[in-house]
Amino acid sequence: MRFDILTIFPNFFAGPLDHGILSRAIAAGAVGVTTHDLRDFTHDRHRTVDDRPFGGGEGMVLKAQPIFECVESLGGIAAKAQRQVTRQSVILLSAQGKRFTQATAHRLAALEQVVLICGRYEGVDERVSELLADEELSIGDYVLSGGELAAAVVLDATARLLPGVLGHADSARYESFGVSDSEIAGAAEILTADGVPRSTHGAGGLLDYPHYTRPAEFRGVAIPEVLGGGDHAAIRKWRRQMALEKTWRNRPDLLERAALSDEDREYLAGLEG
Repeated sequence: MRFDILTIFPNFFAGPLDHGILSRAIAAGAVGVTTHDLRDFTHDRHRTVDDRPFGGGEGMVLKAQPIFECVESLGGIAAKAQRQVTRQSVILLSAQGKRFTQATAHRLAALEQVVLICGRYEGVDERVSELLADEELSIGDYVLSGGELAAAVVLDATARLLPGVLGHADSARYESFGVSDSEIAGAAEILTADGVPRSTHGAGGLLDYPHYTRPAEFRGVAIPEVLGGGDHAAIRKWRRQMALEKTWRNRPDLLERAALSDEDREYLAGLEG
């Protein structure tokens, strides 16, 4: 998979790309990332990428011309009307965009090429959205100084879903916002390949359950007894209930669209009562 990032601060990405999972994914060839300096596509001696907004108002607006010329210089990116959105996507990172979610990351991970346009200043000329970008994305209900941080988030969240990037194939399945067991092709059974019951439970759109490691007691607080008992069915049940409880406390909005069983709803009713 290939990512192209359009920005006026290409050096910003030296940190995110040089460490951790992204660095290993790039080294292994699972993903390619190229940053493009928008100032290289200007035509004046000052390398101007912004201008005052028509109609007046505060701030400056990122110009359309360098963005269009940069995208057009990339190999294989078709015009918007002819673009195969099942293979490639041009995305404008903007506070006005749709919220980026785990589902969005899964959708992008199925593509061959993603172009990320980092907004900056007061905004981006609207013709970039109308004539060039397939969609606008926002990583949250707040305003950043520019789209570089958002691009790094989208890149990381998407790249970690690619085959071979994480250490274990199920690592991206059994976590916050992950799909349920029944939604995973070939993983509907609760047993692993060697016949051991799975110790995890697909999140089904919920937040992840609490995790503990050694020592079993730390500063007077012991791990939940069920985790040390060896009863895998009881562990799965406890983890599901804890995921429900954590979601109910921290992100109750997720429960509206989560895959819930009758047992889940009964447990939630007890919390609310």
